[in-house]
Amino acid sequence: MIPALWAVFLAAAGKPPLPLVGVIVLGTLATSAAGCVINDLWDRNIDPEVERTKNRPLASRALSVKVGIAVAIISFVCAAGLAFYLNPLSFWLCVAAVPVIVLYPGAKRVFPVPQLVLSIAWGFAVLISWSAVTKNIMQPTWLLWGATVLWTLGFDTVYAMSDREDDKRIGVNSSALFFGAYAPIAIGLFYIGTVALLGWLGFAIHLHIAFWLSLALAALGWAWQLMRLKDDSLTSIAYAEMFKQNVWIGFILLAGMIAGNLL
Repeated sequence: MIPALWAVFLAAAGKPPLPLVGVIVLGTLATSAAGCVINDLWDRNIDPEVERTKNRPLASRALSVKVGIAVAIISFVCAAGLAFYLNPLSFWLCVAAVPVIVLYPGAKRVFPVPQLVLSIAWGFAVLISWSAVTKNIMQPTWLLWGATVLWTLGFDTVYAMSDREDDKRIGVNSSALFFGAYAPIAIGLFYIGTVALLGWLGFAIHLHIAFWLSLALAALGWAWQLMRLKDDSLTSIAYAEMFKQNVWIGFILLAGMIAGNLL
């Protein structure tokens, strides 16, 4: 939802139509629901082997595969219904996003950096929402897309660091395993790239001081996380906390984007 809201407010100079905002909020909730269920269907036999995920409903067999499939279909149908509210370009971008969402969970079995596939899935939220306002995609859209992809690579690599031992034992891939001891450096580069692209975007569309203050706060939050990541004794809870902190960082940036247009 966060990158989708970034896009719709920036594309509309801080004043998007409220019905469109409602469609985007509901659409991201429905799509996220479908994506989570698809992920758990793919991983129902892997998740029981991972400490963090062993109690998920499909992994613990609290829910059946049939229930999971039914929920995924209902979620996708809800998302599809909302997509018909959008213009043709945005609608077909929604359609293009579906294979990425469905195939992402399988990427960890064959692709060394599956978090990149997730990041591309998140990037569709930017393309769909921006084009829903402007009916086209322009340079600022791609700057926000790039920032979103790098941001997602950063925070999801943090998340993956909590599962390194389990993933290695099971034999699945992750960006945390791919970068190994250099994972904190990679995360730092992803966050630096995010700040750089958001800064470029701010200059390109002439955002005011509120945006720059929010970007500075986000950069401080990411810098603090990078300092913590130097500690090799961090627990899985600590990695999860840093992952969740990115939700607040995302909303701080959203507030700055809105205020940077309106003030």
